[in-house]
Amino acid sequence: MLFFYIRHGDPIYNPNSLTPLGERQAEAIARRLARYGLDEIYASTSERAKLTAKPTCELLKKEMLELDFTNETYAWRELGIKKEDGNNTWMFQHTPTRMLLTEPEMAALGEKWYTHPAFAEYDYKAGIERIRTESDKFFAELGYEHIPGTGKYKVVKDNDKRVALFAHQGFGLAFLSCFLDIPYPTFCTHFDMCHSGLTVIEFKNENGFCIPCIKTLSNDAHLYAENVPTKYNHEFYF
Repeated sequence: MLFFYIRHGDPIYNPNSLTPLGERQAEAIARRLARYGLDEIYASTSERAKLTAKPTCELLKKEMLELDFTNETYAWRELGIKKEDGNNTWMFQHTPTRMLLTEPEMAALGEKWYTHPAFAEYDYKAGIERIRTESDKFFAELGYEHIPGTGKYKVVKDNDKRVALFAHQGFGLAFLSCFLDIPYPTFCTHFDMCHSGLTVIEFKNENGFCIPCIKTLSNDAHLYAENVPTKYNHEFYF
């Protein structure tokens, strides 16, 4: 199986939709995915994710299947942190927390990073466990049964499907860290996703087991191919 994870296009957060640039990005990724072909298309229940998935569904004449657990609203509440001004942000976007997440003491905690005293007022454990549980259920339905803590899956129903999920950055970093068994502090500080970026993960059957392997992470070749601006998160060009 090949699993495609796509972050939504350039967003308008209120009301929840896409900018004109986001719409162009959605059309560009749709044409790229149409070349590969997809067997199943899933999307977060958030409008910006569904609007990004819509052109792909139309080109491939596939039904959009909604996955509510991938909606970023939940992850925002579960994995956010208070800034000095009292407002919330993602922990990976808060400089003091980013620094803490890369300290040896955090690495020593491994998957139980959330037990660090600095996070005593937050219930990060519940958020991570929710995402891990729902992710395991999702991949089990696709034929791959997670063996927790190993990064491996038992192949229950081998297949050559191409499955796409259109969702988010904040949720996606936690989602990928959970199903790949890479500690969240490591994943969220060292990896990121651009708008409409395509991540491809191969589930290769090796004697009844597989180790999901990222073949490309947040690739934006479809934007270059169609001369769509590649401004990253409103910050800079690369």
